[in-house]
Amino acid sequence: MFKPNSSSRRDFLKKSMLAAASFAIVPRHVLGKGYLAPSDHLTKGVIGVGSMGRGHFKYAGTKTVAICDVDTRHLAIAQKALGGGVKEHHDFRELIQNPEVDIVHIATPPHWHGAMAIEAARSGKDIWCEKPMTRTIGEGKKVKEAVAQHGNIFRLNTWFRFDANFYGMGVPVKKIKKVVDTGMLGWPLKVTISKHTGFDWKFYWVGKENLPVQQVPKELDYEMWLGPAPHKPYNAHRVHTTFRGYWDYDGGGLGDMGQHYLDPVQYFLGKDNESPVKVEIDAPQQHSDAVGTWRKITYTYADGCQIILDGAATEVGKAYIEGPKGKLYRGFVSDIPDLERKLAQYPDPAPQMTDFVEAVRTRQKFALNEQNGYYSCTLVNLGLAALRLNRTLHFDSAKQEFVNDEAANRLIYQPMRGPWTI
Repeated sequence: MFKPNSSSRRDFLKKSMLAAASFAIVPRHVLGKGYLAPSDHLTKGVIGVGSMGRGHFKYAGTKTVAICDVDTRHLAIAQKALGGGVKEHHDFRELIQNPEVDIVHIATPPHWHGAMAIEAARSGKDIWCEKPMTRTIGEGKKVKEAVAQHGNIFRLNTWFRFDANFYGMGVPVKKIKKVVDTGMLGWPLKVTISKHTGFDWKFYWVGKENLPVQQVPKELDYEMWLGPAPHKPYNAHRVHTTFRGYWDYDGGGLGDMGQHYLDPVQYFLGKDNESPVKVEIDAPQQHSDAVGTWRKITYTYADGCQIILDGAATEVGKAYIEGPKGKLYRGFVSDIPDLERKLAQYPDPAPQMTDFVEAVRTRQKFALNEQNGYYSCTLVNLGLAALRLNRTLHFDSAKQEFVNDEAANRLIYQPMRGPWTI
């Protein structure tokens, strides 16, 4: 995939192996897949150590042994948080090839997720990736294929399908899935994700048009930050937290929160291997660089199920889930009499593998992985494609491509700036 100088790579690996010989934590791969080191910890390298990356340094059962960032300030803050002595890398490829690292945690902007995850998969590392899984549908396909080929354990970092109360619903998603699975609401179902049902679309993540050119700060390698994204002159609003407002790196509020909100819906609707066949958009015309807002996005599946993203918050009083037999509102309120009593008579949803360390130990697929995560990320990217083109799109769920729409299909595999490829 990437071809750094071979002699420097050999020197780097030799030095790394010497360092590893005296390291207190033995990486899992030294012992073989499925075995833990005597320390009973898996070793982890974190790529992108801004606030998101630093928040995951101390995940139970893992030890952070390497960090990587293109901003030297981030590296200094991270070292302090870790107590110092952690191996630093400027180039993510070196962290991935670092023999001390078992798990690669990708906490960069989304335009890097696909390339980094594929490189980690090909290098035999297990992967923990922040949401959204990838910035494009095509990159998601490639990640899914690479993980399947190399047998990695992959975790996508949105957890609501299996843990915590689900925003405005105030209950875990498995309870919502249980209601759906009983058939008490009927079928097909319509799910409305709105301020009024307890979900904030964070429209402060919008870009600025006609950004003035600014001096690149000395601590930032802006060329490496851009990586596969098109070259645009530096402005502080493009990088770090506010990158979400630009098409080249993310997709605004939908890119930020979409997989958090949509993955659980995909799960309880039973759509983990299926995509909608139509996406409708109601939005202002978008700028070519800066992401704007939208009023409504409607996804329709082949069986008539719909997911409505209400950005304008016009769906006052709407149920979160509406079916021909009943409704479920914010706060798990329903128009079905004695819902809780009736629900108790049914079995709970099937258990899921929700411990990432255990998944790595036993080589079991994690609850939210490269397969179902691909489909929920595709929901996000379908909506973003309709928004950018500002028209209704039809999608072939089996082929995973748009129907008779050349412009939309060009958004599946978007060009990467050389020398970066996947």
